Amino acid sequence: MRSTTGYQDAMEFPRFIFNPKEGIDNPALVIADDPEPDHSPVPRLCQLKRLEGQSFGFYLRVVKDGRGFEIRDVESWSPAEHSGLREGDRVLEVNDEYVDNMDFYRVVRKIQSCDLHLFLLVLRREEYEQALCVGVDLQTLATATKGDCYSRPRLCHISRHPEHGLGMTIISVEGQKGQHIVSTMTDGPAERAGVHSGDRLIWINGVMVSTLTHSSLNRTLKKSADSVTVLVIDSGSECCYIRRKMPILPVVAECCSLPHTAKTMHLVKGCDGYGFLLRQEKLSVTRRIVHVLREVDVGSPAEGAGMEDGDLLLAVNGEPVESMEHDDIVKRIRQSGDKVSLIAISIPGRDFYRQLSISPLLFHEEFTDCVPDQTGTFTTQLSQRTNDAFL
Repeated sequence: MRSTTGYQDAMEFPRFIFNPKEGIDNPALVIADDPEPDHSPVPRLCQLKRLEGQSFGFYLRVVKDGRGFEIRDVESWSPAEHSGLREGDRVLEVNDEYVDNMDFYRVVRKIQSCDLHLFLLVLRREEYEQALCVGVDLQTLATATKGDCYSRPRLCHISRHPEHGLGMTIISVEGQKGQHIVSTMTDGPAERAGVHSGDRLIWINGVMVSTLTHSSLNRTLKKSADSVTVLVIDSGSECCYIRRKMPILPVVAECCSLPHTAKTMHLVKGCDGYGFLLRQEKLSVTRRIVHVLREVDVGSPAEGAGMEDGDLLLAVNGEPVESMEHDDIVKRIRQSGDKVSLIAISIPGRDFYRQLSISPLLFHEEFTDCVPDQTGTFTTQLSQRTNDAFL
């Protein structure tokens, strides 16, 4: 019988006798190094949502003697503060598009055109500067936050074919309420518009499909006599958005051939002025105030630039004016002197984008590429500091 006092004799360990001839090459003496901790900075995704006519509540500034764009003067209780945006944050992406190497004015225009939703990927100032010092590729860093399967959603406009219809079938995902996938006809209208078989259907004619039953979704399709506009995404990318807790909205989408686009008109004042009347009107259905171009004179600079009676005015000298007061818009035009640049959209275009609940400026490249005019006019809320814009 063995004694059980002292230690349990549960297992025996092999004895190791140190041999000085083997030195530290003895395998028993090898100690593995601890892995180096990963000190790579992790960007933050800030989701801002404002009300109609409300600002996001922050200044965007070009960093002096350096690169990048810095967040300044975040207002208390604003959408910016609520999103977690902080003083000194550096902006890497706007609405899922890398902007650190873009022109400042183009970045501001992108923010101004995004309507009510804004997504900013940011780094803290210290992390940003440290990343630059050690040669981190910031674009690669931003992309790494999304996942390998990531691609942006697609906003596609599908015109109905007399024989093939829309060229797609919507299938409900079994066991997942409000989830639908799309099956497309090869080389059919939907496929040519940018929809792929197996895509998740997110949004149709301005309505989130997750709020629709399958029968109401079919009724929506039948009501769309000539065309339909859908927001779709592949399943892998959808998972990336879900993981990031980021809603899939048109503001982050790629545009696939929408039927109506805004137009930019450059007017040079004639002896009788520009030759049009700007009127403030109230829409009968929504009661919304809009600014409409009326009474375009025959042979006037306005007619020569492509203006048509009833066009909705969107911007003056690259500055959005839809939410401005009528007198302020008139003042901006008069301050332009003998030249003015106007962005407008036709009545059918206005109705199309209103149905989709997005701004016509969202996919208007000439707007985002706009630069200040010769007078330095850029936005109504530029601060006195150089290259600061209130958004």
